Amino acid sequence: MKQELFLTYGVHIGTQRRRKDMDEYVYKIRPDGLAVMNIQKVEEKLQAAARFLSKFEPSEVLAVGARDYAQQVIRKFTEVTKCSKREGRFLPGSLTNPSYEAFIEPKVILVADPIVDRQAVVEANQVGIPVVAFCDTNNTKEFVDVLIPGNNKGKKSLAMLYWALATFWLQERGELQDGGELTTPIEEFLNSK
Repeated sequence: MKQELFLTYGVHIGTQRRRKDMDEYVYKIRPDGLAVMNIQKVEEKLQAAARFLSKFEPSEVLAVGARDYAQQVIRKFTEVTKCSKREGRFLPGSLTNPSYEAFIEPKVILVADPIVDRQAVVEANQVGIPVVAFCDTNNTKEFVDVLIPGNNKGKKSLAMLYWALATFWLQERGELQDGGELTTPIEEFLNSK
């Protein structure tokens, strides 16, 4: 994948607040205090996450994102990958209370931001479901099994991250040739309703 795409969509721009957990992914600190992530490590972790996700059937993967623009991106991601999604606020008991009408039993969850999507992350941990998460420099690794570093605050960046993950995942599943990219453009991840 062309690393210029990551730069164009701002995947590498972190926050001014940094957690020790994320230091290994920081390339440098800009004069304005923003952390800049290492694009090579972002791509490597996307590929590792895709390999991990390819061990599961798409229907066993649950994509979660509470932010409005994360929900738009996740709609397109789940359409392309055929995995499940839970939109909006993640209601308590969704993974832990079998008597709850909206109870679900995924084998793995994918979250846009472990801070915003904390309820899903905590419940997954309680029942032993692995968590794959996009983590910015202000995130922690707590309860995250597979971490993907990247700007999870920007709409364009999230679209690029999910598009890249979908591309790598479909390559791992043999639905795209190695080196092949999605025919669905990144812009559709940005503008899905």
